[in-house]
Amino acid sequence: MADSAAANGSSNVEALKASPVAQNVMDQSSKASAEFSNLAASRHTPSYTAATGQPLTHYHSFFSELLSWRNPRASAIAYASIITLIFSVRYLDIIRWAFKITWMVLGITIAAEVTGKVLLNNGFATQLRPRKYYTIPRETLDLVIGDVHELINFFVIESQRVLFAENVYASAAAALAAFISYYLVKIVPYWGLAVIATTVIFFTPLIYTTNQELIDNQLKHASDIVNAQTAQLRTVAQKHTAQATQATKQYVGDYTAKAQALIKGARHHVEQPQKATPIKETDFPAPPKEDIKLPAETESVSEPAHGPEPVAKTDDEPLIAA
Repeated sequence: MADSAAANGSSNVEALKASPVAQNVMDQSSKASAEFSNLAASRHTPSYTAATGQPLTHYHSFFSELLSWRNPRASAIAYASIITLIFSVRYLDIIRWAFKITWMVLGITIAAEVTGKVLLNNGFATQLRPRKYYTIPRETLDLVIGDVHELINFFVIESQRVLFAENVYASAAAALAAFISYYLVKIVPYWGLAVIATTVIFFTPLIYTTNQELIDNQLKHASDIVNAQTAQLRTVAQKHTAQATQATKQYVGDYTAKAQALIKGARHHVEQPQKATPIKETDFPAPPKEDIKLPAETESVSEPAHGPEPVAKTDDEPLIAA
């Protein structure tokens, strides 16, 4: 009876494994495992370098492979994992749950240890304790630290490449994203911005690879228009620059010639001073030929000391008697 039940159970398991759904799940699992293996194998330092000649990190090739969707199952699982983590942090109180799990586990181990010592004189936690506590090997720690170092340098190098416009299109995309985020942050929470950013980062390369020919043609057309306008502006600018340069040279030449003429005139005036006019005898008055005569002495009329003589008073008699 037991043998028949076991046989029936094994037959049911075999039938379940042989079902199309199970076969599809197994196939997808094996393909996903292979893609993750390919993704892990892609971690190597790229052959190209930065604009400064510095070698890049192996995370450059890793993220390039991840976002290229050449391994679609691995890229989809990575995207779903990041989105799930964002929503978990937003809606689940993970930190509080961590504290709760911690005190519950510690309570169970303490109760088991105390109960075992009371009943059996040997604690249950003591029996479960390993003979040697687990330690992290130095090689593993060095690998982890080196990996974290490479990851940090990836973000540091990429931020500088974007800042100094090593790739103009990438810098323009970053500037546009920052501009849009500046206004979205007023109405969208930070976790929403994280979801939007993750979606854009993962699906923009997918959209490009799916419609690469159309997008390249449009970009080439836009580039041709921009180049034509730039060439026209460059020609006009060169023409005006040449005219301004010619006018400037002309003005400078004129002022230089005038300055040189003034300098030569001043130097000639200093080297040849004006000759003095000769003095002639006729410029002076003729000397007198006669002796100088003194003016005649004027006779002064002196009045007597006692004053003028008195005049006799005469009575005028009338000529006709009255």
